[in-house]
Amino acid sequence: MPQVLTTNALILCPHAGKGTTLPNHRKWQINNGYVAVEGDQGTLACPFVPLPCGGYQLKSMGLNATQIDGQKVILVTDFNLTQTGLPLVMADFHQTFDNSTPAPIPEGQPAPAATPEMADFDSPTVAPVFQTMPFSITTPVPVVFTFTMTAKHPLQWVLTLINEPLKRSVDLRNGLPGATVVPSGGQWTTPSLTVTVTLTPVFMTALTVGNHHLYLTSVSKRGLSGHAEALLAVSA
Repeated sequence: MPQVLTTNALILCPHAGKGTTLPNHRKWQINNGYVAVEGDQGTLACPFVPLPCGGYQLKSMGLNATQIDGQKVILVTDFNLTQTGLPLVMADFHQTFDNSTPAPIPEGQPAPAATPEMADFDSPTVAPVFQTMPFSITTPVPVVFTFTMTAKHPLQWVLTLINEPLKRSVDLRNGLPGATVVPSGGQWTTPSLTVTVTLTPVFMTALTVGNHHLYLTSVSKRGLSGHAEALLAVSA
């Protein structure tokens, strides 16, 4: 079983900004750190000046039955996002002892093994890890990016556009006028999936001059994630 998340955990955004979780329930401590539950919020010391990640609100994937006052306890493998839609990396450091079983078992019988999905601790991969594409407003042409994701037990993917000049983030999983995403929606059911993003000149021009970041994050059923970035450099 993965560790539960505590306020001692190391939480980072993709820009290496450290997170601080503010616990709502102060009843359970591990190594003097309060155990985090669903709904707990946190702040991020994000150094990304144009649009800092700001903070996060923790959500449970429902992989753990433990609760505090009716609130689900967060695991370090529960997939969570920053306020701008980018993935959090979370790690805790306390020792764990797992005597739980997936279901009641007859006395003297061995506990059933974990399902393949829950026993999978390999993070998904996304390729290429980084790609860049220049775009000139004076000589406009469509911009196309492709991302290929692989995982043994895939669950979902998230596509986020960070607009530096306008200081905002946009969820692109379902595309937008001028931005086509194939396939769309964020569902992921095959071990390997390629997502193609096509941006028209009209869409790129509306982003305004400056740098724009396209993040694709892939998530497994265990809650582990991997991500890749594309840089869109718009010039006059």
